[in-house]
Amino acid sequence: MSLSSAISTAQTIFSNTGLQSAALSRNIANASNPDYSRRVGVTSIDSNGAQRMTIERTYDNGLVKQTMHSTADSAAQDLLQQKLEGVRSLLGGNDYETAPSTYLKTLRDNLQAYATKPNESTLAATVISSASDVANSLNSISSEIQSMRGTVDQEIGDLIEELNGLLDQFGDVNNAIKAGTTLGRDVNNELDMRERYLKQISAIVGVRSFTRSDNDMALYTSDGTMLFDVDKRNILFLPQPAYDALTQGNPLIIDGAEITAGEGGNTTAKGKLQALLQVRDSIIPTYQNQLDETARGLIEMFQQNDMTGGGADPLPGLFTWNGYASGDTIPVTGELVPGLAAVIKINDSLVKSKGGDPTLLRDGGYDVDGLGIAATDYLGNVNNEAGYSTLLDGYVATFEADRDFDIDAFLDARTTIGEYATGSVGWLEQLISESATAKDNKQAQLTRVVEALSNTTGVSLDEEMSLMLELEQSYKASSKLVATVDEMMQALLAAV
Repeated sequence: MSLSSAISTAQTIFSNTGLQSAALSRNIANASNPDYSRRVGVTSIDSNGAQRMTIERTYDNGLVKQTMHSTADSAAQDLLQQKLEGVRSLLGGNDYETAPSTYLKTLRDNLQAYATKPNESTLAATVISSASDVANSLNSISSEIQSMRGTVDQEIGDLIEELNGLLDQFGDVNNAIKAGTTLGRDVNNELDMRERYLKQISAIVGVRSFTRSDNDMALYTSDGTMLFDVDKRNILFLPQPAYDALTQGNPLIIDGAEITAGEGGNTTAKGKLQALLQVRDSIIPTYQNQLDETARGLIEMFQQNDMTGGGADPLPGLFTWNGYASGDTIPVTGELVPGLAAVIKINDSLVKSKGGDPTLLRDGGYDVDGLGIAATDYLGNVNNEAGYSTLLDGYVATFEADRDFDIDAFLDARTTIGEYATGSVGWLEQLISESATAKDNKQAQLTRVVEALSNTTGVSLDEEMSLMLELEQSYKASSKLVATVDEMMQALLAAV
């Protein structure tokens, strides 16, 4: 090797060592940054045969895409589980102390006790109180879940605002990457930023990415709708000001296509938006239908029938509803009445605090318009017997009788009122159980994918320390080579 070649080699080593040292320093500084990809020095031979080193960013396209997919799945499942737990909390938690099914059992037991001792007016008052608890439970839960739908609507709006902000930031960094790639600049930091935005966007709406020339990237939703191409696409959504059982939520439109809601306890939702749509448009409305059918079944069970055989229409009995007026008919058997759970109440004629008489439950014939005037055609205890229990026994029997329910509530179409109310709780519990299992599985999958990506593209301090020692040895060897060449030059000059 000539002296000039030796000097050139030493200079190359110094240059490469400097580049690698700078990359190593940056790696160590970002060792705890989950959005940082490790920088490595790559040596190549140029067209003149000279060695040159460039610093490149470690990247695994397959693992990045899998991370985006798992992030969308896990975020949707986490949010669904949170909302389901919120619905369960309205029922009194795991013990369901405030669920309609719990109050129904108490009403049945108290009614049985009153039927055994129909002359006990205190038992009559107890039955009315128990029935009031049932009605209040249906009113309260119905009101709360519709309020929850309104909250979900606002959360959808907030997420869309966040998504638009992320897409703006994604667009800015994507433009910087395209410009830097065209000019041959180092865009590794911008690539890290873009990947971070991709993960954040994936948690809101599942996305698929497509990289084109100059590192330009386009984004599609998981169902193929264009989300970003050069610029973000329009996202349209109008929250409802208030919700009740009859309110339909407005659609979420991206680039002219409506985004569908997730399905099932192990939700098919990709990202939080689809999970929120599932809660707003599927889970809560279905549960509302079950509450409404429970309310309708109760009104039907305790209706007052014409005792004369004249065929007059039944009248509301123990249970009626706000807005009822004389001449209105009892809801049709097995046919859903949306929002009935929100307005069911106890007949004023039986409520002592409203001037009513609880013992009319035993006798029948009470009016249902709040006036407390006996309707004689519906009177059972015509002889005013203190031990009369025929109607009470009939009410008790109705708890064990099968009746028809609307299939739109997704429960048994024919069963007892108690089993129906319990089945509603079971339906919710099954969803929660499926969701909890899916949440654990999807979180575990996300954890494994993130670990795999970290192992591939993340920083290991042990590896960096080992590389630091290698660079130190390389630097020492280069220094020694330069020193040797210097001695030889000195000797040559001295000889001359």
